[in-house]
Amino acid sequence: MKPGCDVLVKGWVRTKRGNKEIAFIALNDGSTVKNLQIVVDKNEESENILSRISTGACISVSGSLVESVGSGQAVEVHADKVEVLGECDPMRFPLQKKDTSFEYLRTVAHMRPRTNTFGAVFRLRSQMAFAIHEYFHSRGFVYLNTPLITASDCEGAGQMFQVTTLDLNNVPKNKKGQPDFSKDFFGKQTSLTVSGQLEGELGATALGEIYTFGPTFRAENSNTPRHLAEFWMIEPEMAFYDINDNMDLAEDFIKHLVKYALDNCWDDVKFLSDRYDPELIERLQGVVNTEFVRLEYSEGISILEKAIADGVQFEYPVYWGVDLQSEHERYLVEKHFGKPVILTGYPKDIKAFYMKQNEDGKTVRAMDVLFPKIGEIIGGSEREASLQKLEERIDELQMSRKNLEWYIDTRRFGSCPHSGFGLGFERLLLFVTGMQNIRDVIPFPRTPKNAEY
Repeated sequence: MKPGCDVLVKGWVRTKRGNKEIAFIALNDGSTVKNLQIVVDKNEESENILSRISTGACISVSGSLVESVGSGQAVEVHADKVEVLGECDPMRFPLQKKDTSFEYLRTVAHMRPRTNTFGAVFRLRSQMAFAIHEYFHSRGFVYLNTPLITASDCEGAGQMFQVTTLDLNNVPKNKKGQPDFSKDFFGKQTSLTVSGQLEGELGATALGEIYTFGPTFRAENSNTPRHLAEFWMIEPEMAFYDINDNMDLAEDFIKHLVKYALDNCWDDVKFLSDRYDPELIERLQGVVNTEFVRLEYSEGISILEKAIADGVQFEYPVYWGVDLQSEHERYLVEKHFGKPVILTGYPKDIKAFYMKQNEDGKTVRAMDVLFPKIGEIIGGSEREASLQKLEERIDELQMSRKNLEWYIDTRRFGSCPHSGFGLGFERLLLFVTGMQNIRDVIPFPRTPKNAEY
């Protein structure tokens, strides 16, 4: 739209300032981080309207779009008519013009999307979701909706939220004195899913290449900047992919998403970089333009042990067989290699039952993609295709097969090599936005003792 046009704009007031003759209103409709300046000539009629306008108010403005003579914007609107659609009590409005901490904004999460920062974050979240669907759709993947309510525990960790309609004040009991889930809605014990992977494998062994994208839940009592109780996962599963194909796809996928953010969300990325993280854009460009390092777990342990011998101090111990912590992963990425790392060949004892075992009997074909500032951002593996080895591993871990027979059937009836991985959507957004706390990249965070809204 060029200067000289008559326009009608609607939005929320960011600021209002002025002098005796004129008022300037910064208006934002949520579509961009950039405000539109509204110029209002003061007279008796406009003064009455302006007295009702404060930060947070919703207004409608009709007028002329003109070139701006002031700095900070190319165009502005000279108002002919201003209408107040919704007043805002300035004494009670929780968002003031001064800088406000992220901790405070989490207590008013229903209002924080109106800030420039969270407007940028949530627009990026939307754009990244679109880019994910676009990526897989363009490559022929089938979008598979896996259940949120499940009777199986994919990770085997037991940290699941139970789903029940039983009267908690009068829970029916069986002969052993335990809750009688046969009286429950589904006739068995059910929980919210921690992953759609197992069901995704069913899709891959029928449809070839599928992906899931939806919320997952973990009842882990972790109050850290990297954990949520409700989070979103992207989980592709591919028939006939080995571990190398899996790593190739993961690297291409994550590069595509980061490049999409740079190409299509520049204003928001630039705003977040300028405001909070001056190295953000360089870090994003570095991922797109860099070939990821592929590193065996054993070699990674050797690098970390040498670092310790050279005086580097870690909070957690390093030895072969340990499940690496974020500090170890970030050292490999940020200090040793200076680029993303795909770590593979993990000890089987620290990985899930469904991962394909290597010939050494000690390691599995797992792979984790490690990023700067984040640590692990993608985790996956080639899946165990052998019925015998899968059953032996389930028995070795003393897992209940009661709710896994349907999964084991994929190895009984036409088993095939297949692989997959999971990308934590909020982990991706932490990287793309440069935000420091995972609670600040999801609109309404669910954490221990917190389920507001």
